[in-house]
Amino acid sequence: MAIAMTGWTERWVPDAFIFALLATVIVIVAGVLFTPSSLPQVIDAWGTGFWELIPFTLQMSLIIITGYVLATSQPVWRVIRVLAAWPTSPRHAVAFVAFFAMTSSWFNWGFSLIFSAVLAREIARRVEGVDYRALAAASFLGLGSIWAQGLSGSAALQMATPGALQPQIREIVAHGGLVADGIISFRHTIFLWQSLTSVVIEIIVVTAVMWLVTPPAGRARTARDLGIALGKSEIEPPPTVANPTPGQWLEHSPILNWLIVLVGGTYLVRYFMQAGEPLSAITLNIVNLTFLLLGFLLHQTPARLMHAVQGATPAVWGVILQFPFYAGIAGIITSTHLSQQIAHTFVSLSTPRTFPAIVATYSAVLGVFVPSGGSKWVVEAPYVMAAAHELKVHLGWVVASYDLGEALANLVQPFWMLPILGLFQLRARDVMGYTFIVFLVLVPVVLVLVTLLGATLSYPL
Repeated sequence: MAIAMTGWTERWVPDAFIFALLATVIVIVAGVLFTPSSLPQVIDAWGTGFWELIPFTLQMSLIIITGYVLATSQPVWRVIRVLAAWPTSPRHAVAFVAFFAMTSSWFNWGFSLIFSAVLAREIARRVEGVDYRALAAASFLGLGSIWAQGLSGSAALQMATPGALQPQIREIVAHGGLVADGIISFRHTIFLWQSLTSVVIEIIVVTAVMWLVTPPAGRARTARDLGIALGKSEIEPPPTVANPTPGQWLEHSPILNWLIVLVGGTYLVRYFMQAGEPLSAITLNIVNLTFLLLGFLLHQTPARLMHAVQGATPAVWGVILQFPFYAGIAGIITSTHLSQQIAHTFVSLSTPRTFPAIVATYSAVLGVFVPSGGSKWVVEAPYVMAAAHELKVHLGWVVASYDLGEALANLVQPFWMLPILGLFQLRARDVMGYTFIVFLVLVPVVLVLVTLLGATLSYPL
C-alpha cells in the first residue's frame, strides 16, 4: 500500500510552495462566499496579514538553525555514528529512525528534524537495500506525531508564557478568576499523565507502522537507485589554518565561545531562578537561546559554529518564502471571521465528551491550510477556550488535543518537510506516500485517545 501511495504522490503531489498558493486561493474564495466580506476586503485582509508573522518566522527559522547546529556538531555526530551502526536490516533501519525522530522531537522539533535526517542518511550508507524514501519519511515523523506534545510545542508554550497572548485571550481563559491570570502551565498540558500516555502510544503505533510499510530489499529504491550520491557525511569541519593571523586565531580559539556560554548560561540560571513557575517560563526565545548556547559549547570555536550556521541556512528557505503567504491566509481567516464560522460549526456538534476530538479534528483540518501551530493558536484560542468553558472541559486537555491534531496535518501538508528534503535531495512527493499511511493509522488513534483520556480529567484544570 505504501509503495502504491508513493507512486501516486510522485505523479500527482506538487511542491510544498504550490500548497501555499492553492491554500491562498481557496481561503480567498471561502472568505467571499461564506462571510459578509467583499473581494476587495478579503484581499485587503490578505495584504495586511502578509507580514504579520515576521517575528514568528524568525523564531521558527532559528529553531531549525539551532537544531541543525546541534545535530551537526562533532559530539552529536559521534553519537549518530554509534546509533547508525545498530540497524541490521531495512525494516529495522526505518523503524529505528522513526523511533528516534519521535523521541527527540519531544525535546525540540528543530533538533529532531535535522538529527533524524542526518541519522537516516548515515544509516542509508551502511544498510544495504534500505528504501531511501522510507528512511526520509521516517526521519520526519516526529513532526507528524508528538512534537507539539513536547517542550517546543507552540500552543502549550503560549498558554504557559505570560505576555505570549493578548490580554483579551487571557481574560477568556481566566473566566472571571477561575484560572489564575489565564495561565495554563506545562503541568496541566504536556506533563499530564494522559498526555505522556498518548505520546508513548503514538511512538509505539508509528514505529510499528513504519516497520510494516518498509519495502523488502527486492522492491526498495535505494539512494543509488534514485541517482543520489550520499558522499561521506554531513559533518565537515572548516579547514584549519597553519599560521593564523591574530584575527584568524580569534576565529579558531574557544575563548570567545566559552565567554558567551558563561554569559548566556548565567542569564538562563537567573531567569529561571526569578520565575515563579519555571515550567511556565519556557518560551520559544528561551528554547532558541538554550540551543544556541549549546551550539557554542559543542562546536567549541566561532569558526566551527559559523560553518554550521552557514550549512543550516539553506534549510530555512522554505520557511522564509512561504510563511508570509500563510500569514496572509491567517489574516483572511481572522479579519473575515471565517475561522469563527468554521469553529462554531464544530462546536455546535460537540458535547463535553466529544469536544476534545472535535478540537483535534478542527486543528488538523486548519493545519493543512495554515501549517503553523503558534500562529494558528493565536487565532483559535479565544473561541476554542471559550467553548471549553461553556462545555466544562478540562482546559489543559483542550490544548493537548489541539496539539495532537496539529501534528497530524504535517503528515499530509509538506511545508515542514522542506528543511530536510534538500538534505535528502528528494521532493515531497517522494515521501508523502509513507506519511499518508501513517496519517490514516494515526487519525483514529488520536481521536480515541483524546476522547477516552479526556474523560479522566475534570473541569477546569
